[in-house]
Amino acid sequence: MSKDIRIKKGLDIKLVGEAEQITTELQSGSMFAVKPDDFHGVIPKILAREGTEVKAGEALFYSKSDERILFPSPVSGKVTEIVRGARRKVLAIKITADAQQAYKDFGKKDVDAMSGEEVKNHLFASGCWPFVRQRPYDVVANPNQTPKAIFVSAYASAPLAADYDYALKGKEAELQTALTALTKLTAGKVHVSVAKNSTLSPFKDVKGVELHKVSGPHPVGNVSTQIAQIDPINKGEVVWVVTPQDLVVMGELLLTGKFNITRTVALAGSKFNKPQYVTAKAGAHIADVVKGNLDVKNARVISGNVLSGSEVGEDGFLGYYDNLITAIPEGDDYELFGWNKPVFNKISTSRALTFSWLNPKKSYDLNTNTNGEHRAFVVTGSYEEIFPLDIYPMQLLKACMYKDLDEMEGLGAYEIAPEDFALTEFICVSKQPHQKIIREGLDLMREELG
Repeated sequence: MSKDIRIKKGLDIKLVGEAEQITTELQSGSMFAVKPDDFHGVIPKILAREGTEVKAGEALFYSKSDERILFPSPVSGKVTEIVRGARRKVLAIKITADAQQAYKDFGKKDVDAMSGEEVKNHLFASGCWPFVRQRPYDVVANPNQTPKAIFVSAYASAPLAADYDYALKGKEAELQTALTALTKLTAGKVHVSVAKNSTLSPFKDVKGVELHKVSGPHPVGNVSTQIAQIDPINKGEVVWVVTPQDLVVMGELLLTGKFNITRTVALAGSKFNKPQYVTAKAGAHIADVVKGNLDVKNARVISGNVLSGSEVGEDGFLGYYDNLITAIPEGDDYELFGWNKPVFNKISTSRALTFSWLNPKKSYDLNTNTNGEHRAFVVTGSYEEIFPLDIYPMQLLKACMYKDLDEMEGLGAYEIAPEDFALTEFICVSKQPHQKIIREGLDLMREELG
């Protein structure tokens, strides 16, 4: 039985360059990288030194806080470089891939016969545990805590996001296997949310979970929005979160014994000559994935969506959790009297000389220009108009800035992740880095409160 979730507050940002639903099978590239920064809060302890030969699924490093949490290589090959930054911080582990891929065999499993502890240990050994993240703090889940529920958002509402119904087509067996495994890790429910108007969702017939149908503007696809509507987090409680593309990896591991992190990745944005889907492994070299399809002149390449993704450029690597590469124009131009003339080619929540509200279905070719400089917070009340959580966003942002832990707790910081403030950052007339402020606030709470 499904339960509907509908929100009214939010903002859909329609951009040109949506990926066409055709998939190109790319040849596997020669260079891959795993970046510890993709796993926020993890301090890596290196296992595979430079020159080490690894198979796909073999651990490259583990977490200093819990040596059971392993981080595997996406491909088989040789570790050719460990890139370090200030104070010898590990920035990336680069692997030169073999022509023929070899996989570490973790053995096939009958998930129905496994206990919760056996499932957990298998996820540890295979390097799949990092796919499980938690609220509060939006970090890799602490295996020593028991979640009251597990959430999967199978609807991506962010601009130009990959269509899960298409990207996961034919993966029903893997998804069901992974969801069955997750049900053994919690005494509560596993909640899966799909688009209300979806008829082709690979999740529509899954068993053992509670299915929800969601509708409304972005950020209805954000898992925090769904948690708030279904089972809000109180102090002392923990919920776990897994993305659909990671469920496929976990399911295939249980069914075949192989750690195969191949994904259907959307190439979207106006700077792609042909926006489409391609197959690529996590950690793939961006240049290999976008080869021959990217208009490189004055382009910004982002791993993830335009609101919460990371700028990587052609020389970067696909994020470990990402199934989208976005390319949009770089906003390095300036408009004469841009603040004092009617605006028809931009999205705005304000009606002061802006007219996007007249064409709610129009797609725009936006660039990265912030159209203004950083300044002190201006109280406009606009954040509350597009923020669907029962939280005061301005007050929480300020509490994070002046590091008042009690106030952050009282204002609902346990319920949120940085991505939940991407929309408020987008419309912010003060040009404040909302996601960075929230991330630093959550890190402080985790350090001080545990």
